[in-house]
Amino acid sequence: MSGPFLTESQIDNTLSQLLASFPYDQKKVLVLVPDLTRTMPLPLFFRFIESLLRPRVRRLDFMIALGTHAPLTEEQICQLFGIKSTTDYPNISFLNHAWNDSKALTEVGSIPAARVKELSQGLMDQTIPVRLNRHILDYDELLICGPVFPHEVAGFSGGNKYLFPGIAGQEIIDVTHWIGALVTSFALIGVKDTPVRRLIDEAASCVPRPRRALCSVVEKGGVSGIFGGLPEEAWDKAADLAAQTHITWVDRPYQTVLSLLPSMYEEIWVGAKGMYKLEPVIADGGEVILYAPHIHEISVVHGELIGRIGYHCRDYFTGQWEKFKNYPWGVLAHSTHLRGAGHYNPATGKETLRIQVTLATSIPEQECRALNLGWRDWHSIDPMAWQQEALSNPALLVVPDAGEQLYRLRKTP
Repeated sequence: MSGPFLTESQIDNTLSQLLASFPYDQKKVLVLVPDLTRTMPLPLFFRFIESLLRPRVRRLDFMIALGTHAPLTEEQICQLFGIKSTTDYPNISFLNHAWNDSKALTEVGSIPAARVKELSQGLMDQTIPVRLNRHILDYDELLICGPVFPHEVAGFSGGNKYLFPGIAGQEIIDVTHWIGALVTSFALIGVKDTPVRRLIDEAASCVPRPRRALCSVVEKGGVSGIFGGLPEEAWDKAADLAAQTHITWVDRPYQTVLSLLPSMYEEIWVGAKGMYKLEPVIADGGEVILYAPHIHEISVVHGELIGRIGYHCRDYFTGQWEKFKNYPWGVLAHSTHLRGAGHYNPATGKETLRIQVTLATSIPEQECRALNLGWRDWHSIDPMAWQQEALSNPALLVVPDAGEQLYRLRKTP
């Protein structure tokens, strides 16, 4: 399903009505927004929000909900918001979240172990401290503004996920991502009610500031819908629409999938979404090729750790937990999500993987092989020729702009 899309006038009218209903007069408002790895016409939203709220509020600032992504430079911030310079807005601060800076965080509560066990359906039973960027305490209101897509950890992105992991500390990021890994991306992605979403919403109840949200459903061609209100309610409606617009159902699995990654993914840490969204339709023994000549590295922030553990299935880590339990669980989760389903035999040390994951990027072959990934010279692939071949080859699927559209089998063969 695609379109019809909202016009700029309709977006303006929708945002005007929603923001008018929020009690922001003379309040200090912090708006949480995505970074450059999400498709969203943020310059348009920024322009409308700034013009609508500046006359009403005492303070209006924007924080980029980076999670554990690298902070944006001044140039990238300008690109994100569609502005020439942040100095053109002297009364607005544009803030990067700093997940790994303890001085930038404050603890706002905790989720008791018994509650964690209940919400995670017994997968984990440890108390989770809830830490967020301390800047939230400088404001009267928090406004979440971001898109909703199928997501490999939470089921669907958006809503309170802009708090956790968006502006959170490492503890809750690690626990929620590892719970997602234990359930597996294959089982979670594109599902609304998940253990991870329940934990995220529970953590959000600890936030000592009122929360509201503008949840949008965005396709490459435009904005399909905008929903506002309490984050849980706005997200619920947006996820329902995203389930219609962002899930492609197919009748058969494919032996080979060529996943063409867009330029907004500058590293495999985020470009791996081109695998997550396609794993459900790859046949046993099949292969997904992540084609991205523009990608030169695994991860700016987490590359060194990934280099130590490599890419493996969930059972590889759980079967050797004493060896891996002290690594950041969010990094372990990323490893399992990209490598996909498989089994590990502790007695033999043999790992058996369901599919092959191959990188056709500018990352050297030796590095790919060392990480337990396949490698292919990207020069050997002509995407247009592959797309033409796919028209007559039922075993081949080529996906342009991969990473946000989830593919699922209509029925299990």
